[in-house]
Amino acid sequence: MWPVTFRDILDAEHRVRPLIPPTALRGYPALDEIAGATVLVKHENHNPTNSFKARNGVSLITSLTDAQRRRGVVAATRGNHGQGVAWAGRELGVAVTVCVPVGNNPEKNEAMRGFGATLVERGRDYDEAVAIAHELVERDGLHMAHSTNDPAVIAGAGTFALEVLRDQAPELDAMVIAVGGGSQAVGAMTVARELCPALEVYAVQAERAAAIHDSWHARQPLTRDSADTIADGLATRSTYALTFGALCEGLADFVTVSEEAIVDAMRVVLRTTHQLVEPAGAAGLAGLLALRDRLAGKRVGIVLSGGNVDRDTLRRAVCSTMDGA
Repeated sequence: MWPVTFRDILDAEHRVRPLIPPTALRGYPALDEIAGATVLVKHENHNPTNSFKARNGVSLITSLTDAQRRRGVVAATRGNHGQGVAWAGRELGVAVTVCVPVGNNPEKNEAMRGFGATLVERGRDYDEAVAIAHELVERDGLHMAHSTNDPAVIAGAGTFALEVLRDQAPELDAMVIAVGGGSQAVGAMTVARELCPALEVYAVQAERAAAIHDSWHARQPLTRDSADTIADGLATRSTYALTFGALCEGLADFVTVSEEAIVDAMRVVLRTTHQLVEPAGAAGLAGLLALRDRLAGKRVGIVLSGGNVDRDTLRRAVCSTMDGA
């Protein structure tokens, strides 16, 4: 069963728009030359919290009942989802608790606290942080703000594709979208079904966090023991009930990219667009470059889904550029 409808995304847009204006969609000739395609870049890194996840947070919290808002919400995250929910909670007057794994990026932790969230630091990775969030739901009666398994989250993610395809359908041939849980890709496919049925949506994951990619090719849910990737926004070890079926039904293809390919995509973004982007935010471009031969000469949309790059990761990308890599 498809998890959201086009009507759900229109409703989410109505709830999101008072707090989040449409983001820019731009082309860059230097990027076109590298990709061998006409590339349209959706700048979700320009959102509040510098990520598309702000849309998801507002869509989720505005969908809650008054009683649910009074009890507060809890989320698990490596960074951007937690920031999106925390920011939305601050703007809408809802208390937010965020569970992060031990050793999570301190700059992202600082940002979440800055938006007023209470942080719980437990577990070894995102999946264990999710389990801890569920414990707080049971103990304290909080509402679970899951990063993927919530129709309001998926509908919120779909609002950026709505903006893209209102402008570009049917001129756009394809979109290449990074997958952590799948909300971006499923949201985009939902919009495409209504506005641009011929659009091909491709997904990309990091090789070192490829559970959903592997499951898609196996056509059955699989889990992995680890998700150790520089792209922490993609670091999940399993599929998700609300998105996996739609990914299997709707994607044109699903590829993986190496850690170095992701860092190289960060360098390309920096050089051609002069935008800072985190590894997960550059993964869509890394996927496009991996699909270069298949998408040559086409009009392709990618998403700079987040710009919350930490200093060490940015230094790695910039220093490699200076070294001529």
